Amino acid sequence: MDQKLRQNIDRFVAENETRIFEDIARLIAIDSVEAEEKPGMPFGEGPAKALQEALKIAQELGLDAVNCENYIGYAQLGEGEDYLATITHLDVVPVGEGWKEDPFTMREREGYIIGRGVMDDKGPSVLCLYALKYLKDHDIPLRYPVRALLGANEESGMRDVEYYLENYKAPLFCFSPDANFPLCNGEKGIYHGRMIAKVPMENIVDIKGGTVANAVADKAEAWIRAAQVQPAERVTVERVEDGLWHLTASGIGGHASLPEGTINAIGVLVNTILEQKLAGEQEEKFLRALAKLHENADGSGLGVQADDGLFKPLTIVGGVIGVENGRMVQTLDSRYPTNTSGEKIASIIREKLGDVAELTVDRDAAPFYISVDKPEVKACIDAYNAITGENAEPYTIGGGTYARDFPNAVSFGPEHPERPVPDFAGPIHGVDEAACKDWLLEALKVYILALIELQKIEF
Repeated sequence: MDQKLRQNIDRFVAENETRIFEDIARLIAIDSVEAEEKPGMPFGEGPAKALQEALKIAQELGLDAVNCENYIGYAQLGEGEDYLATITHLDVVPVGEGWKEDPFTMREREGYIIGRGVMDDKGPSVLCLYALKYLKDHDIPLRYPVRALLGANEESGMRDVEYYLENYKAPLFCFSPDANFPLCNGEKGIYHGRMIAKVPMENIVDIKGGTVANAVADKAEAWIRAAQVQPAERVTVERVEDGLWHLTASGIGGHASLPEGTINAIGVLVNTILEQKLAGEQEEKFLRALAKLHENADGSGLGVQADDGLFKPLTIVGGVIGVENGRMVQTLDSRYPTNTSGEKIASIIREKLGDVAELTVDRDAAPFYISVDKPEVKACIDAYNAITGENAEPYTIGGGTYARDFPNAVSFGPEHPERPVPDFAGPIHGVDEAACKDWLLEALKVYILALIELQKIEF
């Protein structure tokens, strides 16, 4: 790597460090969980406010800023029809239980920032804006204009990018800082469905757990009519009135695509109900099916396990449980390799459910893969290795990022799961979500260099 260029990038990042984290804090302060649609706010007030604030930051950095009807927005540098892009998102998942302090007030501890969205994906959104600022401040020649796309609905539907691609030309190439470094060139398929009980509720008066379908539930509750209920491991019990009990199960949350190390509170609750024989005869049939779901995240309990040797094996989790029209409903989230599909997964589960429940296919997105030999992929991975001094190679993941929705895209950092973190630093989608400040600044350097190198490619 050219030493003068490296020195310029290092100097820029150092000079802007304080402002970068101040701007991240501005976005963290906005609760941007999807909410009820309002006029001009398709995903609710929070995501719209976060988008408007991010575009304000872009303008303060001297960039052109465009709001696409609060579905999505972008900052742009340069002019032209064919462009390169980064894409991040400003919406976040619900905070869940157990935060030590306000999740929407960013705090610092021992070189880490903590708050909902610091890593997923408000922190990286700010990094992309500052990457464009570097290009502007240093008069980098632009063969292609660059856009920093800022989504508002990644966590709960990706209708933002759907709207964008219906109304705007797709970029020649884009990378999404919403995954792990060094670079992800393939993503598993994603199946979302719902298991809807056909059997009536009997002893269970109500049941609920989880916050979003793509996260492992860290809390689940049930109100059950029974003569006696005993506390159990990870389950507390409270008598509401004679014959009515409130059970609360606690787990360890996390992203649905990375269930290793999590404990699903719904599974804990279901097992307790079954072990203490608290369910009615018909309810028990449905709960036993749920127990099979929660038994193993690899799908073996339901017989849907799959492994193609290209991606990691299939995962499946139940994210949210509740009651609709007097019937229990459990959401399913599966990340699957190339040798199965959402329809196949649903078909296998339907056969096992029989008359106990119906199963829907609400989403089935096929896996995608982009060759590591493409010049744009090589430019990104080379930029990462040049900044870090590593000799890393691309990988594939089970998560779903914006990259799968574009004709030519990859996901590109900024997480480092291979690096140890302190106990107080929580994961994305989890309690006390944290990001290492030094790693974020290192990522900014990678993104700056990658955007410079991408300008040299003939698309």
